[in-house]
Amino acid sequence: MTITSGRARILSLSLFVLLAAVPPGPLAQPGSRQPSAAPRYGGTFRIKGYYVPFNQVFDPAGPSHYFITEQIFDGLVRFDARFNPTPALAEYWTISDGKDRITFHLRKGVRFHNGRELTADDVKYSLERLIRKRPGNTTYQHFVGKVVGAEEFWQGQAAEVTGFRVIDPLTFEIRWVRPYVSGLYLLGMYYCKILPKDLLEGQGRSFFQKPVGTGPFKFEEWLRSPRLDILGVRLERNASYYGRQPYLAALEYSPYFTDEQFESGSVHVISVTSEKMLRRDFPILENNTLRSYFLAFSCDVAPLDRPEVRKALALGLDKTRLATACDSPATLHQVLNNYIPPLLPGFFPKVAGPFTDPDTAKLLLDRLLPEGGRKALTLTLLCDGPKTDESSGFARELERQLGTLEIKLAVKYLRKPEDARDIRTPYVKFLIYGMDFPDPENIIGPLYRSGSVANSLSSRYANPRLDALLEQAEAETSWERRTGLFRDIEKVLYDEVPAVPLFSERIRIAIQSQVRGLQIPAMGFIFLDVKDIWLGE
Repeated sequence: MTITSGRARILSLSLFVLLAAVPPGPLAQPGSRQPSAAPRYGGTFRIKGYYVPFNQVFDPAGPSHYFITEQIFDGLVRFDARFNPTPALAEYWTISDGKDRITFHLRKGVRFHNGRELTADDVKYSLERLIRKRPGNTTYQHFVGKVVGAEEFWQGQAAEVTGFRVIDPLTFEIRWVRPYVSGLYLLGMYYCKILPKDLLEGQGRSFFQKPVGTGPFKFEEWLRSPRLDILGVRLERNASYYGRQPYLAALEYSPYFTDEQFESGSVHVISVTSEKMLRRDFPILENNTLRSYFLAFSCDVAPLDRPEVRKALALGLDKTRLATACDSPATLHQVLNNYIPPLLPGFFPKVAGPFTDPDTAKLLLDRLLPEGGRKALTLTLLCDGPKTDESSGFARELERQLGTLEIKLAVKYLRKPEDARDIRTPYVKFLIYGMDFPDPENIIGPLYRSGSVANSLSSRYANPRLDALLEQAEAETSWERRTGLFRDIEKVLYDEVPAVPLFSERIRIAIQSQVRGLQIPAMGFIFLDVKDIWLGE
């Protein structure tokens, strides 16, 4: 397979391998393979993408190749290596004394790729678009109930979100219903990009097929097969970028790049796809993520409605073996004992007791369960479809471990997550949760708040004390006190065990030795700052 030069760059279609989508995680270095040297400008950086077939609509607020939208578009803020929001399109911001209003001061002279200057009208339009009721839109839930007027706009009862206010062309204000500490973290996410109002209004959905943003790279052309099928995209350096110019002249991205192309050196970054690749002399980056795995219990169905039964079952699980059953060359799984990922500032890995004690678990279950005990109990393992190597490996190992406890396990793959609502027999669910933004509220609220959608599809857990602590934490403006409230929430969860924390994900990426400056950011691979990358000898 070769790559030809010229305006109509051609990709010959060969084997393709899916690169796992990479959620957030801290930086991992490949060692001393990158000697210090002055960065060089120029060159085309090729990276194997994920998701096939290739999606040609680069909408940051919809199913998209988010790595590409990160290069084309900017938001008001971005995250640093410690998950702190830092300035992007907003040069700085001020927060009112009551903490219920935040005012963003935009950078002067920022221009979209077509030359038009960015204004606060673009910011208001872009954020209102996230709340507008339209097919497939789920981002509204992050704003409704939080931003003044968002509920009325979402319901179609108002023409605008009154809490989004344009003060002047370079000043934009957000008014919260009440102090919302997580607001800045939310605005740093991939879907909160600022788009040109005039072009999007004029072109509609077709805008996202050749999008225009303010980012360091701009859309140049499609990568096509000999049959002219679109298989990837080429971006070129934005010479008018408001920040430091990228070193690279261009970036080419396709999920159809192959292992053979990587081994020949024409592709620079690829997910580790085999043990063979690990044995080769390529630098490997390993990266922790904010993707957490749980075994959720049906807390509203006997006998799993009793915390002591859930604790006894948890005691019988060997998390290490369950984690290993899900491993692949591309991903490793590390035992997790926390409900809130310890990668977040202020949270630390919990030191657990013995990982498993099946003999004690049997004794406890015999005391707790009615006549017939363990041998009469059948649990259903719910997994979101379609079936994968990861989920099937987990199911086999869980069946083996529960068999040791003389508990039967049936496995059911759900056609859609909502089908879990129809299950009224005792079940456990293989729950995989990737955080939308790096704040403890974003995992506790969805998974454990009474009545939340994700909770209703997994644990069906309700605890008034947890709800009260969460409501208090959402409005607490002291970082220290807020962190303490979330630690109190974790104590409630450790006591009641609506779900068992199992493991977190760690991904592997192989790179060419001539790649310099590649550092996986705290929020993961899709937030990769390609501006820092350059190609050495």
